[in-house]
Amino acid sequence: MAHTTTSIKIPASPGQVWQLIGGFDSLPNWLPYIPSSEVSEGGRVRHLANPDGDTIVERLEVFNDKERYYTYSIMKAPFPVTDYLSTIHVKEDIDGESSLVEWSGSFTPVGVSNDEAIDLFHGIYKDGLEALLKAFID
Repeated sequence: MAHTTTSIKIPASPGQVWQLIGGFDSLPNWLPYIPSSEVSEGGRVRHLANPDGDTIVERLEVFNDKERYYTYSIMKAPFPVTDYLSTIHVKEDIDGESSLVEWSGSFTPVGVSNDEAIDLFHGIYKDGLEALLKAFID
């Protein structure tokens, strides 16, 4: 099993950041790579579209509003992995005025090396968090 984590400091309170990203259906609000999201099963499954026209289906596994994180799995995606589990977590930064957002995932590569799968998801998380930062500084 492979794993990667990336994080970014956001110049906003954890409450403000969580308000934007805490909804399981909120990816199109801050992640340009995902232009649309539709939920089903009472909001526990999201069907995402990417610019290539691929569909990604993800299931909400854990949601903790108080601690500001959720964990999700991939049910269907064009990625070369199985057993994918990812968490996005908004924490208060040590300065008490900004947030530290951490995005991590674990997965089993299929047909690619661990390093290739790690590079893929590390890039997705890094680009996603940079897009999130832009939502607060633009």
